[in-house]
Amino acid sequence: MTTSLTEDSEVLTPGQDGYAESAATLFASGTPDLVVRPRDGSGVAAALRYAADAGLPVSVRSGGHSVAGFGTYTSGMVIDLRHLNAVRPLDQRRVRIGAGATWGAVAQALEGAGLSLTAGDTSSVGVGGLTLGGGIGWMVRKYGLAIDNLIGVDVVTVDGRLVRADDERHSGLFWALRGGGGNFGVVVGFDFAAQPVSAVHYGTIAYRADGLPGGLSGLIARWSDRARTSDESLTTALSLIPPMMGRPAMVALRCCYASADADAAGVALAPFRRLAPVVADDVRVVPYAGVLEEATMPPGIRVELRNTFLPCLDDAIEGIGELFQAGAFVELRGLGGEFGRVPRDATAFAHRDAEALLVAGVMLPPGAPDTSGHSLAAWARVAAHGTGSYIGFLGADAAADTAYPPMTYERLTAIKRHYDPTNILRRNHNIRPT
Repeated sequence: MTTSLTEDSEVLTPGQDGYAESAATLFASGTPDLVVRPRDGSGVAAALRYAADAGLPVSVRSGGHSVAGFGTYTSGMVIDLRHLNAVRPLDQRRVRIGAGATWGAVAQALEGAGLSLTAGDTSSVGVGGLTLGGGIGWMVRKYGLAIDNLIGVDVVTVDGRLVRADDERHSGLFWALRGGGGNFGVVVGFDFAAQPVSAVHYGTIAYRADGLPGGLSGLIARWSDRARTSDESLTTALSLIPPMMGRPAMVALRCCYASADADAAGVALAPFRRLAPVVADDVRVVPYAGVLEEATMPPGIRVELRNTFLPCLDDAIEGIGELFQAGAFVELRGLGGEFGRVPRDATAFAHRDAEALLVAGVMLPPGAPDTSGHSLAAWARVAAHGTGSYIGFLGADAAADTAYPPMTYERLTAIKRHYDPTNILRRNHNIRPT
């Protein structure tokens, strides 16, 4: 290894302590030629220059939760950002966060100041990957996406420059980084405006899965009507889980009310507690860090996921029911509120008219035949009512141009051509420069 590569980074090759940890992600195991763990932006710049000179493909790993497994590869270089994990308050509301921090660590660090950031569901998800895809979290209706609270970023471009991108400097790059993924450079730090929230009402309301009034379609329609007009402090997600691994079917509503005010939360949740007969209800006050749960995957489990943003859920209800009946698990996450007030061209995340994000998938145990095609057979009919996809939940076989409206994708292509003309950063949902 060159001196310039090792001065500002920890460099690991196969067999060394720490290599296996960085080479594996939640959904993929890799065998890269080397792992580089930079300690600062200079280390990232040196790693990119080294990879370019050596002709190595580059994978960038933040928390390792890419559904597509892009945080690792069978060869080349993994740039693991885990050492760039500082969480530093800048003033009463602003905070600077390293791209390798996890959202659980961020929530814990902000808790003492009575602050939080709406971002994701899982404590070990990396700040970098989730933010660059948009960042749909449990306070999305009250405070928008993670990127809607982003003030600026520090990013290393493929030619080794450390630049500041915000509304005034490299503004086109700043636009692209808010929803365009890791196509344009390696972000090493984010400045956010945090929200004044320390505790929330969070939990699950489970309904009796059989004998639903009006059937499954009636339940989805009632949830949609109530979610559309509910208190914007409340974000809900309706989960439909088919029988699997010996367990019966489940119908549940995950809820987060962005306040510790018990009376206000009770009023907001009351219509949802009347959706269907309730069999369990554990909604309670927890620190915001308590909503970020840990995700684990049994060894060998394969997950096939699809997702789309729905401007009008009513059009897709019949197809959603077919997906569930065929054996797919389904989640509908309510949007609207502050999420929908951001102009669709203000960021590369352009799906601001969506009232819900639909996610459907199937889990396949080790050695099982691929039945996902059957379970997801109704997907094309459902997706025809959508406007594109959330890249954070896309598999490796999904093309980036299906995630964005044509005008957004055209603008992203031009910015990619400017900042990464030879497509060095292509281990992602790739936006090609030509």
